[in-house]
Amino acid sequence: MNLRKSILLGSALFALTALSLQAQQQQNFDNVQEHVLHVRGGIYMIVGAGGNITAQAGPDGVFLVDTQFAPLSDKILAAIRTFSDLPIHYIVNTHYHGDHTGGNANLRKAGAKVVGGNFTNDVDANQASLIAHENVLNRMSAANGATPASPPESWPADTYVGDKKDFYFNNEGIRVQHMPNAHTDGDSIVYFRSSDVIATGDIFVTSNYPRIDLASGGSINGEIDAINKLIDMVIPVYGQEGGTLLIPGHGRLSELGELVDFREMLTVIRDRVRDQIKKGQTLDQVKASHPTLDYDPEFSAPGNYTPDMFVESIYKSLTEKK
Repeated sequence: MNLRKSILLGSALFALTALSLQAQQQQNFDNVQEHVLHVRGGIYMIVGAGGNITAQAGPDGVFLVDTQFAPLSDKILAAIRTFSDLPIHYIVNTHYHGDHTGGNANLRKAGAKVVGGNFTNDVDANQASLIAHENVLNRMSAANGATPASPPESWPADTYVGDKKDFYFNNEGIRVQHMPNAHTDGDSIVYFRSSDVIATGDIFVTSNYPRIDLASGGSINGEIDAINKLIDMVIPVYGQEGGTLLIPGHGRLSELGELVDFREMLTVIRDRVRDQIKKGQTLDQVKASHPTLDYDPEFSAPGNYTPDMFVESIYKSLTEKK
């Protein structure tokens, strides 16, 4: 299958999940289906409700990125079993939001821990290792206003505090890299080096405007910085489709063109809002000017996150003291 067909299939799978997204909003997952797209080599994209899941499968077992919602875990595991019968050994969370971490506790039980290349004999031996940046653990283990802390069994037990954490699994180098203060303060991307595929989490989405979670350390400038770093990592095929592929937090399988378009949208809208702030305009005045108008046909999606909310997050990101 060539790249264009793969991307079109990815778009079709995303379209098929419209009912699933509606079910998500109603907290009813009965009608959600998990669709599998083979991306490249041992890399698969699993699309259901919530964030996209990236799976790497090979002779060592399965490496997962994100876990969607807990009620979907059996369906997700069934989808994984269409391309691998081996245990899940590693699960990485790209950030702490529940549509990416809700299935942590269930899916880690479908795995087995590996230490030094061997299975361990400790009490957690029959559970996959759950990995994230330390800020993800901090967010999941603490209540946030009316939102209680996540159950302890869903917390990442293997955290990192620096810029990156590296693995070698299924004959492939895998780099988990922190992108600070972008979508949240705990964002990670996961780069499968031999396959040349990057799972971006919600730093990059194709389905809607990105949510800048200010309360969780996100910022518009951090978001743009993260996209610039991603662009530096992407190597396209000169004059052709292909090269590094991107599995976004939500939306379709993508390549460099979509990522550059996303950066343009972020930068242009950020600059429009910033210019109006310099002129002393209030948030309501900025919203009334519709600075997203020419991008709304592509990035405004049905749901509870409106263009005005995106503008408000940019305005507050640029004006509120840290």
